[in-house]
Amino acid sequence: MSVFQWKQASALLCLLPLLLLGSCGDAQPKTPPLVGVWLFDDTVPDFPGVRMIEIYASGKGYQGTMTTRWYGPMPMKQLKITGDSATFEIFNGNARVPATTWRARLLQGKLHVNGEVWYGKLDHDAVRGTAADVEARHFTLTSLPEYAELPPDGLALTPPMGWSSWNKFAEHIDDKTVREIADAMVSSGLRDAGYVYVNIDDGWQGTRAADGSIQANERFPDMKALADYVHSKGLKLGIYSSPGPKTCAGYEGSYGHVAQDAQTYASWGIDYLKYDLCSGEAFYQTGAQIRASYQEMGQALRATGRAIVYSLCEYGRADVGSWGRSVGGHLWRTTGDITDEYEVMARLGFELNGKPQHAGAGGWNDPDMLEVGNGGMTHDEYQTYMTLWAMSAAPLLMGHDVRHMSAATVALLENPEVIAIDQDVLGAQGQSVRKDGDSEIWRKPLADGSVAVALFNRGAQSKTMTLTVADSGLSAWQSGRDLWQQQEVILQPQLTFTVAAHGSQLLRLQGQQ
Repeated sequence: MSVFQWKQASALLCLLPLLLLGSCGDAQPKTPPLVGVWLFDDTVPDFPGVRMIEIYASGKGYQGTMTTRWYGPMPMKQLKITGDSATFEIFNGNARVPATTWRARLLQGKLHVNGEVWYGKLDHDAVRGTAADVEARHFTLTSLPEYAELPPDGLALTPPMGWSSWNKFAEHIDDKTVREIADAMVSSGLRDAGYVYVNIDDGWQGTRAADGSIQANERFPDMKALADYVHSKGLKLGIYSSPGPKTCAGYEGSYGHVAQDAQTYASWGIDYLKYDLCSGEAFYQTGAQIRASYQEMGQALRATGRAIVYSLCEYGRADVGSWGRSVGGHLWRTTGDITDEYEVMARLGFELNGKPQHAGAGGWNDPDMLEVGNGGMTHDEYQTYMTLWAMSAAPLLMGHDVRHMSAATVALLENPEVIAIDQDVLGAQGQSVRKDGDSEIWRKPLADGSVAVALFNRGAQSKTMTLTVADSGLSAWQSGRDLWQQQEVILQPQLTFTVAAHGSQLLRLQGQQ
């Protein structure tokens, strides 16, 4: 029993003599009518799935907990009781979502509770419960492992490349679509260009069997057969889960079943796991807790004996790049979710993509998946997207419907010279070396001694940009190549380019150091 649970139990035991005698240690002489256990029925909204509220007295006033299906136990902060009414704040652990104020009022023997967390709202009555109800509905926090650094395992020596279902299909994904995507990745040439992972994001999970093992839902009748099919195409299969009770879309998470789920994934033939903090953020809030929760799955994956690339998705919290490798991670999100908008892509890619010193063979800063081909940006903006991700040594995980894509999209995604910059074995993450208003020049050293140089126009109008030898970090130029035009560059002491609005230029330059 945790200290918090002990306090709850002690407080509840304290209430009985309090009701009979009017006192209990240093508790207040008269118990407010709201103190006790309050239960919600099954008609409450599934999200956040509030099941129970506990309010108890202590020497420090009043404390309380709201237990939900999604987030487990959520402490009531700033709990204030006045007669038969109370106000309190609920924080779900997401720093981008401020704490919300909830209200409760006793009406005709029932507790009417009103509030919201994230996008989930509650406006519902609760009835009094018993100690047995508390036991039945309590959410027991599992223990997390002590810190233990995991050694490198030789996976993801260059940034992973592939496809993920989320950006196009969200949770509306199925076996048939995944098979067709795998087929299209082969026929379109994407597989041969290096895109080998076919990743099923949120939405595949069903319920758990009697032994606790996770089952896929009816849209995925046989995960092992699906993995075999994907493997037969020369591709690898990825899957998705969360350290919390629920995934972001409300499906079954791995909480309480971490080692069991890892073994299940391995038995199916899974090659990649994206592990998304989601509902776990409610009770894994400190840096140490977040790290330990990801270490738990990292250790479980290693224990299966199967080579599984491990993607940490906790949105860049707690300086994840500084410890991502140590918990078994091969890539770690440095940002919130991307959307198919230039402004969002630019903010994440230019400003939030992690510290360059954290990137390198076996571990990569991840500014999120690609939206190229989904239609929300212009061709120049998508080219900038690919240029920026390649210069950043970022994972290249497509998010469009590869069964239906234009020749222009194929050309952006399959350009071998651009992919080579992303996949360069030196593993260096490029950095900005000069900024002038909306103009930026980035440089990335490459394994053969050459450098990749990118010119970015972040402005809304085309502009002329000049590149100098000093910008490249070389003392003199010997040869140069325009990677998007796939042609040689005529070198001069200074190179001048007209760069489209939100556009880019990508060069590979050889020269003297």
